[in-house]
Amino acid sequence: MLSNIFKDYVYPIAVFSGGMVGVGFLSLPYIAMQSGIWLTLLYFFVLTALVVSINLIFCQISLKTPDFKRFPGFVGYYLGKWAEAFTMLSVIFSTIGVLLIYLLIGGQFLTSVFQPFFSGSVLFYVLIYFLVVSIIIYFDIKVVAKAEFWVMMLLFLSLFLVFIGGFSNIKFGNIFIGSWKSVIGNFFLPYGPLLFAIWGIGLIPEIEEMITKKQGKQPKKSLKYIITTSTIIVSIFYFLFILLILGITGKQTEQTALQGLKNFLPNIFVLISLFIGALATFTAFITQGIIFKKTLIFDLKIKHWQAFVMTCCPPLILYLLLFKYNSFIPLLSFIGGVLLGIDGILILLMYKKIGGKNIIIYPLSLVFLFGIIYEIIY
Repeated sequence: MLSNIFKDYVYPIAVFSGGMVGVGFLSLPYIAMQSGIWLTLLYFFVLTALVVSINLIFCQISLKTPDFKRFPGFVGYYLGKWAEAFTMLSVIFSTIGVLLIYLLIGGQFLTSVFQPFFSGSVLFYVLIYFLVVSIIIYFDIKVVAKAEFWVMMLLFLSLFLVFIGGFSNIKFGNIFIGSWKSVIGNFFLPYGPLLFAIWGIGLIPEIEEMITKKQGKQPKKSLKYIITTSTIIVSIFYFLFILLILGITGKQTEQTALQGLKNFLPNIFVLISLFIGALATFTAFITQGIIFKKTLIFDLKIKHWQAFVMTCCPPLILYLLLFKYNSFIPLLSFIGGVLLGIDGILILLMYKKIGGKNIIIYPLSLVFLFGIIYEIIY
């Protein structure tokens, strides 16, 4: 009985949650410092509700669609070949951008952990990171299912260790820093990064495929429960992470939040946190890479080795060309606000095709449209 609960619910929740927890959450304390904790909390409520709604809508679409498809395949099935081609380009650009961010931050974390002991350049550790994840991407999602679960547990443990190590440094005044002027000036700043951090649409077909094989039927109720629970768990984790980091580092919060802890915590706590952060980017890179590889295989009908090369090589090439530029928040904002906003509108258009309610479709479409316009202008 207990083993069935783990197979049917705990592991799928861990895979979905672990796939969501990449590097996006590391920017959130810095975003909250710039825009204020109350505005950030408001965004958490609104965007978590928005993403849960979109996830449930896409669950309905996924369960009604025959065959194993990935997001561009869904768009092509419901909206036609031109929409599918446009979506494939969007998916390619956004996925390469996401994997580039993982490579950048994961390499930085590995460097911070191992360089003091073994020396070596940042590029050396990035190449090690790339070699490991690219090998694992050859395998199925089952290979990382249990790893996702334990990495999630380690992330919670890391949060607890940072709380213990930094308890004496926590100041509630640090959480509420920021003037009204800065809040107004950064009013829309949390939108793109937070949407990026909690978005998990691409993982839904993976979870459906996983639990369908285990349960032997279309898992309508369990799929919706897994997706909703995972999104809420991740959102709560993110907000606790923001409170913890801001409480310790305050105005010294850095764009990659864990790096800023070195001035406040014992070195061992910082190293543990950075190592677990690197593991989180590892598992997220692997999950996203496998999803993208399967998208290319199922929707473009290309061979496995070609899909693997198209998945792993572009992020490394871009890193080698651009690795001197370390700011990733603008890229997070663009992917979250524009590319994922486009995906949200496409999902709502597909929802309309299966008889979705206009009272849901039009308001949510306007939210995504305004977000796209803002991010492009910003």
